[in-house]
Amino acid sequence: MMKRLVLFSILGTMLIGCKAKKRTTYPNRLKYKTLEERPDNTYDSQGLYPLPKDTGKFQRFSIGSVGEYIETFSEIAQYEMKAYGIPASITLAQGLLESGLGRGELAVKTNNHFGVKCHKGWQGDYDFHDDDEKGECFRKYNHPMYSYRDHSEFLSSRARYAFLFDYGSTDYKRWAKGLRQAGYATDHRYSQKLIHLIEKYRLYRFDKDVGPNNTIASRDPKPIGNKVHVVQKGDTLYSLSKRYSISVDEIKRINNMDSNHLDIGQEILVQTKSTKEE
Repeated sequence: MMKRLVLFSILGTMLIGCKAKKRTTYPNRLKYKTLEERPDNTYDSQGLYPLPKDTGKFQRFSIGSVGEYIETFSEIAQYEMKAYGIPASITLAQGLLESGLGRGELAVKTNNHFGVKCHKGWQGDYDFHDDDEKGECFRKYNHPMYSYRDHSEFLSSRARYAFLFDYGSTDYKRWAKGLRQAGYATDHRYSQKLIHLIEKYRLYRFDKDVGPNNTIASRDPKPIGNKVHVVQKGDTLYSLSKRYSISVDEIKRINNMDSNHLDIGQEILVQTKSTKEE
């Protein structure tokens, strides 16, 4: 009898130990390729755009004009076209229209530039917004670039949009009409609005192939809170430091400058949240 009690005691201890070592599993969230995962800062063989690292903090960008929006997102739209086959003009037009230039209520609180709802199986962050119905669930991203990648994956992974990929990457008119036909939006004039934006701002010029080795740096938008000075003839770091009450060394630091050289038309950060608070 004593031997049985000892045996049961040993077995019980082993079972508890095994249970304690068992790992808890969590559903897989969306995984994005980041600059840190490709230290050489180049694009992979599929042409995937290296997205900024997800710091866990919500980062929104201030866009002041249509031109600035296009300048900010045209490159990623081209590389998404290369990787997924969606015309860059369509991606940019949808981004402009759905996000209200990145300044619409939904875009401001979620970085969702394409009005993509949660849908079944979504495991990322989300927020609620009144759309066709009150309090609908929309996807939320910590960085607006993640919205662009998810838009590509959303269209390319759903059967109802499959026929669109039979169209050429420069056939933006058929793509625009096809998106409305597939039910991307309930607005009956959705396709006309996309085509209007594409032709008004010549977004079709981005429907061309792009090289494999461009970097993200030139398209990284300036965070909210920054003041940007466009260099004019006669400007020097010293004159800017006096004008904006910021030291020359601080200007060089926040702009990652190695020299005092300035080019006409160059954008220089002269004030950030951190320098204002100091």
